[in-house]
Amino acid sequence: MTLPLGIDFEFRKLIMDVHVSSDKIKYCYQCSRCTDNCPVAAVANPFYENIFDPRLIVLGTLLGYKDVVMALAGKKSAIVPWGCTVCDTCDTVCPQAIEVTEIITLAKNITTGAGLAPDSVVAQAKSVFESGKAIPSQPAIERRREQLGLPSVVAPDVNEVQTLLKAIGADKKL
Repeated sequence: MTLPLGIDFEFRKLIMDVHVSSDKIKYCYQCSRCTDNCPVAAVANPFYENIFDPRLIVLGTLLGYKDVVMALAGKKSAIVPWGCTVCDTCDTVCPQAIEVTEIITLAKNITTGAGLAPDSVVAQAKSVFESGKAIPSQPAIERRREQLGLPSVVAPDVNEVQTLLKAIGADKKL
């Protein structure tokens, strides 16, 4: 895939604003500690055509290469940026204290706004909106909890969840 590398300064500003209290993001020296310690990168990279590399996501976003980030997110086999589980390992090991998970989350939000979220992510978001849970309760789980002497799971207040999601405009993206 060949893309013209145009710098999107608004995209870059969004990334820089994540680190408004710190200029350290400017000093990311691409040591690759974030990728070397990422559990997703360690497991996923042999199986996907586009690798999951937090370092490349930081670099691409920091340089303002929105087209590249969007193109990677829009592929059928996209794991970028969706592979990130927000475990914060990358944040912990970064010698510059860059909030890599914040950058990746912002990339997820931007690509979602562009309609590039994978079907599985959209389906799970719809489930949260409709039932208040990412994975709705199943009768088998309830029976098992009863057998184990555990209390029933308290149902979430779906109206409250929907009110919160509507307040941030999530219902329009679904």
